Amino acid sequence: MTDPSQPLARTPLYDLEIGLFARMTEFSGWEMPVQYSGITREHQAVRTAAGMFDISHMGKFRLKGKDVLSQIQPLVPSDLSRLQSGEAQYTVLLNSQAGIVDDLIFYNQGQDAAGNQQWVVIVNAATTQKDKTWMLDHLDRSQVDFQDYSLHNVLIAVQGPKAVSHLQALVAEDLSGVKSFGHLEGTVLGKPGFLARTGYTGEDGFEVMVDPGVGVELWQALLAEGVVPCGLGARDTLRLEAAMALYGQDIDETTTPLEAGLGWLVHLDSKGEFIGRSRLEQQKRDGVTRRLVGLQMQGRNIARHGYPVLADGKVVGEVTSGTLSPTLGVAIALAYVPAELSKPGQTVDVEIRGKTYPATVVKKPFYRRPQ
Repeated sequence: MTDPSQPLARTPLYDLEIGLFARMTEFSGWEMPVQYSGITREHQAVRTAAGMFDISHMGKFRLKGKDVLSQIQPLVPSDLSRLQSGEAQYTVLLNSQAGIVDDLIFYNQGQDAAGNQQWVVIVNAATTQKDKTWMLDHLDRSQVDFQDYSLHNVLIAVQGPKAVSHLQALVAEDLSGVKSFGHLEGTVLGKPGFLARTGYTGEDGFEVMVDPGVGVELWQALLAEGVVPCGLGARDTLRLEAAMALYGQDIDETTTPLEAGLGWLVHLDSKGEFIGRSRLEQQKRDGVTRRLVGLQMQGRNIARHGYPVLADGKVVGEVTSGTLSPTLGVAIALAYVPAELSKPGQTVDVEIRGKTYPATVVKKPFYRRPQ
């Protein structure tokens, strides 16, 4: 929770963002741009060309040691031993009841010359300190060198069908051979940088981590390339069309991966013990009682976070995220409903300011980029 007595943090790109007349907002203790030229314009720029986001507020950890893998495997339900050097895994930290402590990405960087395993971990801004404490409490610090770069690196997401071509002009390495969720230590504007083909918009693109001075130059160079600066507003509508969960709204410590539609992250058959395993085994055996589903409203009324979901006049669930989709032109939402009401085609009602409006359960994601 943000301490109102503390000044908001600013990223190294703050002055550039003010120079672009960004509308700023408080987000998890940071002063961040919510929009520049308008959420819809920024959203469409990412869907049709290229947009860039300052995501330097996110947590950035580097782990190194002779056997880091055996230390991090118990923290997540995904089998990280499947990853080769240069590959990454989106996954979740779990508590003992399989509640989601956070969703994050582990990047396997292979071994250095001394034989140390090297991993990069990117976590949510709002949960950076919680994740750091959680990981340090569960790692053997005599075995793992844990470094926190959250306040020392710029992180820029370049997203959209033309993102790679714009970024390629500024990077020495050939990016065309980097697969989805691949990554490399490369050369950005002649300086070292970490480049990962990951993102949070449903589009192709890269997330680039560099030193602050290089980050400022990179932002200006991308702007000169015609890449559209985008704020948190467009980031939220883009991720929701792609049905990507937002921590604190769609998932939290009271929801499990199997309830949240993240069962593909749970590798019960190929890995040993991990935190929360017994609860997931029970849910796998007995079935979950609720599921996070996609809803399409019948009409343009927007279902917001916290709005009740009803069936036969009774409250049975709750909306977690909702918006009017700029791409699809319909109102969409994510909501938890009883498992028996979670099949596509099921109709429910959503209460919006005292009135109920019909909605239909639909397959996720709402939007999938053309291949």
